[in-house]
Amino acid sequence: MRYLKRPNFNIQISSLMLDKTKEKILYQLFLDIDDFMKAFERYQAKQALENRRVRPGVKASMSLSEMMTIVVFYHYSGYKCFQYYYEDFVLKDLATEFPKAISYQHFVSQLTKLGAPLFLFAQWRTQLAQRTGIYIADSKKLPVCDNRRIGSNRVFKNVAGRGKSSTGWFYGIKAHLTINNLGEIVHFVITPANVSDNNEKVLEFLLKDLHGKCFGDKGYLTKFFEHFLEKGIQIVTKIRKNMKNSIMQMSDKMWLKKRAIIESVNDLLMTVFDIDHTRHRNPWNAIIHTIAGLTAYSYYPHKPSVFIKIGLD
Repeated sequence: MRYLKRPNFNIQISSLMLDKTKEKILYQLFLDIDDFMKAFERYQAKQALENRRVRPGVKASMSLSEMMTIVVFYHYSGYKCFQYYYEDFVLKDLATEFPKAISYQHFVSQLTKLGAPLFLFAQWRTQLAQRTGIYIADSKKLPVCDNRRIGSNRVFKNVAGRGKSSTGWFYGIKAHLTINNLGEIVHFVITPANVSDNNEKVLEFLLKDLHGKCFGDKGYLTKFFEHFLEKGIQIVTKIRKNMKNSIMQMSDKMWLKKRAIIESVNDLLMTVFDIDHTRHRNPWNAIIHTIAGLTAYSYYPHKPSVFIKIGLD
């Protein structure tokens, strides 16, 4: 048995449950989240004083740092059901590390409190990704129910939408991603499934403050090409059959062939980090788990990457 020590967080780790890599990730995850939450809470307290909105209340028994660590690390645990993960692993194997852990029902009811800090933490993690000048954009479908149950689904009313991917129609949400050639997520945005990939607002967010070239599929053909080119980012895609052919640089052709790297990222998000399932019973909890999965991926040590010796002309 080994112990990782930090004030208010002593983790006793069984070698049967976690290997050394996961142990290191768990430790680093809590350190980063705890430091971030301290800064976030200081900012909240300052804003409350400036707006004179300080309200007395009972301090929660479980800190938001601990809750965020538990939610994000779930995507590394290997469990495919959050309830089993929480009740079998957190409450039992980590009982001494979380002595004030609340019940599963209470924990789930408090998940919405993690929305803002978890989103900001995930955005902070994307800012750490290298700006290499080579980016790849794509969207990952996240269905919330089987197509046969679309008519009866009420949980995601006014949140999800009907969309179409390369594998057919679905009802749910989309995770739009921009990654670099090192496999790091640079930007992400979550929208209903009926929002197209080349939507102007989506592209503005995915390409914000980026310079270089962004490669995408035909779904990213857009009339805003010149608008983004003026900002320093060139969108490169293949052309449709009814479009005029145009001369393309050899390096661009090579990168278009290598853009399949983002499919490897999507596969990891679906199989390893389990962001794609239809068992959610609350739309906001579903979005929180999706963001937690993207955050967990940022700590993944073996991200897919690609390099091409041909330089940009």
